[in-house]
Amino acid sequence: MPNVYQFKDFEGSSHRILLALIGRYARSRGTLLDLGASGGHLGEALREQFDRTIGFEFDLERIADLALRFDQAVIADLDRISRLPSGMNAIVMADVLEHLRDPAQALKVARAALADDGYLFVSVPNIANVTVRLGLLFGVFRYRDRGILDSTHLRFYTARTIREELERAGLEIVQTKGSAVPVRLVIGNRIPEAIMRPSESVLAKATQLWKGLMAYQILLVAQKR
Repeated sequence: MPNVYQFKDFEGSSHRILLALIGRYARSRGTLLDLGASGGHLGEALREQFDRTIGFEFDLERIADLALRFDQAVIADLDRISRLPSGMNAIVMADVLEHLRDPAQALKVARAALADDGYLFVSVPNIANVTVRLGLLFGVFRYRDRGILDSTHLRFYTARTIREELERAGLEIVQTKGSAVPVRLVIGNRIPEAIMRPSESVLAKATQLWKGLMAYQILLVAQKR
């Protein structure tokens, strides 16, 4: 499966929110385990915060990038893993669960790998986003190469159903956030940066107020219950 995703670093983006959440909750150093590490940019940004970082990725072509950005890189199919390294202080599953055949089992395996005071950080696309709802209103539900309706997504989540999924796996939700629709990735450079930045700021604030409707992705922090 070719990796078409990129690191998103602008106000309201899922990666910027994840970095802030990890910085807030995973204060002890210890080990970071990034499951579905893609090109490893998130792990690289957090490397100085942890004593050790480990990146798991499905795409074999990413191994060279991961080897540069993590202390240890592993190519593996998360649907086939029954056990992970234990005592993890932070586990990241960003844009992962929607691609798995058995996300419930993957969450149980991740929970077992957490240290007692560790945190799990999850992000999934929000199928209840207003753009998808409007499409359904007009009879449109078309798969695409990326985004909420990525053709490789096997599961769909709303803010409520992803919370329920984590709770069934024996996890307690600590915080929930929503990322804004990545307008700059949709429209490119057609809007000047002087207009784009304040627009993103307004959109990011509105998204936190109406996560269920406006969030492009739902982000959650959880720990063992």
